[in-house]
Amino acid sequence: MRDRKQPLADIRVVDLTEALAGPFCGMMLGDLGAEVIKVERPGRGDQARGYGPPFVEGESAYFLSLNRNKRSLTLNLTTEEGQEIMQRLLLRADILLINMPRRSSWQKYGFEYETVANKNPGIIYAAVSGFGHTGPRAGAPGYDVIAQAESGTMSLTGDQDQEPMRFPTPMADMTTGLYATIGILAALREREHSGRGQLLDLSLLESQVSWLNSLVPAYFLTGKSPERIGNAHPMLVPYRLYQAQDRAFNVGVGTDSLWQRFCQAIDRPDLAADPRFTTNADRVLNRELLEPILDDHFVQKEAHYWLAKLREARIPCGPVNSLADVLADEHFQARGGVVEIAHPLLGHFKTLANPIHFSETPPVYRHPPPLLGQHSEDILAELEYSPDEIAGLKEKGAV
Repeated sequence: MRDRKQPLADIRVVDLTEALAGPFCGMMLGDLGAEVIKVERPGRGDQARGYGPPFVEGESAYFLSLNRNKRSLTLNLTTEEGQEIMQRLLLRADILLINMPRRSSWQKYGFEYETVANKNPGIIYAAVSGFGHTGPRAGAPGYDVIAQAESGTMSLTGDQDQEPMRFPTPMADMTTGLYATIGILAALREREHSGRGQLLDLSLLESQVSWLNSLVPAYFLTGKSPERIGNAHPMLVPYRLYQAQDRAFNVGVGTDSLWQRFCQAIDRPDLAADPRFTTNADRVLNRELLEPILDDHFVQKEAHYWLAKLREARIPCGPVNSLADVLADEHFQARGGVVEIAHPLLGHFKTLANPIHFSETPPVYRHPPPLLGQHSEDILAELEYSPDEIAGLKEKGAV
């Protein structure tokens, strides 16, 4: 039973996506109360079910991280019966999530946007792909690592004397999933006025390029591409990782008033009075003079000493935590950053909570990540298939 207070409690989503970007969007919508039906291939399911190890009781940890608050329907779209089931689903759907990169695949299975919208004018059709559905590379396949490389992000990640580095989590996928969620919510709002849905075309490439937004104006103004500078910030100093006597920690000094407090907190008032470092622009221009001074200063004491001094002065700072550190962090736990969800095979498992804190309509974790085809019979019954018809569909391999 869905909580009627949740913002999307009346919204039905058909999630025909795999791997990460689309499923992440579907999970966000499910967290907000939408009914999400995950359509998967019989026998194999979402390709992310095979991502691992680790696997526990045959379930992929990767898949578990992306598919709560969904029900699973297995559907063989190569059969006429499977396509008919899909048509019934789409007639009742508010949103379709799809990540087949080529429009020819939409046409092959009978659910290209124009056909679907003709039958269900209110549907919001969110198409996620590597490169989008217009332009010279429309329909080309793509994964997160390709988007990170082609977007320019990878060229800026890492130290200057090292090779370009992929960000360790699939941020192009996750960013695209978030943009898809934002677009869908806006399209739902527009539908309230017009009564019509629309096609959303989202690409991993553009979503990842958007991460470079703060660098683009500088490039157009100067014609110079930014260079890889490791943990430093191209436009702020000091704003990077420093090594204390025992471990590393980060400091972010984003204003000149913070700079004055920073210098007092670390017992270096002389730096605040130095005209070479008075403004942020001065500090950026004289980065090579200032940074060695700070490096030599911070390495003399342990990180907890500096962090205590900086926090007391309300200077943004923090240790470099491991995953275990942040999951055990008192503040993160107090914010409810981890939830425990019941699962039919695992008993219970822990996963990250939705980070949005609502005062009135908080996310509700209604469904664990589904087993493959776990809800097929229930969903078919809701689509008005009789028990005999469901048995026949199974015999024909349609579900």
